[in-house]
Amino acid sequence: MFKRKLTALDYHNPSGFDCKDETEFRNFIVWLEDQKIRHYKIEDRGNLRNIPSSEWPKSFQKYLQDVSCPFGAQERQEAVDWLLGLAVRLEYGDNVEKYRNGPTLAAANSTHKPTDPLVNLDINNPDFKAGVTALANLLQIQRHDDYLVMLKAIRILIQERLTPECIAKANQSKEGLPVALEKHILGFDTGDATLNEAAKILRLLHIEELRELQTRINEAIVAVQAIIADPKTDHRLGKVGR
Repeated sequence: MFKRKLTALDYHNPSGFDCKDETEFRNFIVWLEDQKIRHYKIEDRGNLRNIPSSEWPKSFQKYLQDVSCPFGAQERQEAVDWLLGLAVRLEYGDNVEKYRNGPTLAAANSTHKPTDPLVNLDINNPDFKAGVTALANLLQIQRHDDYLVMLKAIRILIQERLTPECIAKANQSKEGLPVALEKHILGFDTGDATLNEAAKILRLLHIEELRELQTRINEAIVAVQAIIADPKTDHRLGKVGR
């Protein structure tokens, strides 16, 4: 709840701060006043710094009143959030030039997060729909009511099957391994040794086809999971979910 503001204030443990822990909470308030807000003069911070005192809650309530906080000591989370907001404003006021010359939030995010090319697409554009449908038909991909889902499926297929490396690998001739037919049991006898060997060969070829089919089924399952595991996102609303 407070992580972003605590991080902005260089708090030593922004992820693990627990305002319900009484000792940690009192130490945090003292740190916030000493380092960031500095509403009291140093000599007037004694009661707030006396963390073990049974009178500390009263000192904290008075402190909230002195800084004009609209929340009371009993509304701990709200009061902490308000104090953090005050501290951030004061921190900015003390370092205007530092933050003015710093990178914007959008620029900072763009340097760390890769841009998804699908985010800025107009999925309601008729040309977009026609293009996705044409690609899906060409690649024999199942139609879907959501054109963005279809486009993601197309992207997955291209990345996994149609890259130059994948095509080159598929075009490579497979060199077979020698097989000792006499070691394989046919399970029945045709009465002709030549026919028996032919039946063994057909059985081995059938087993190879079954293995190839199983591989394709596994790849299809992975591709489908990659699509259905991604929640439907409405980028215009800036939220995830249906």
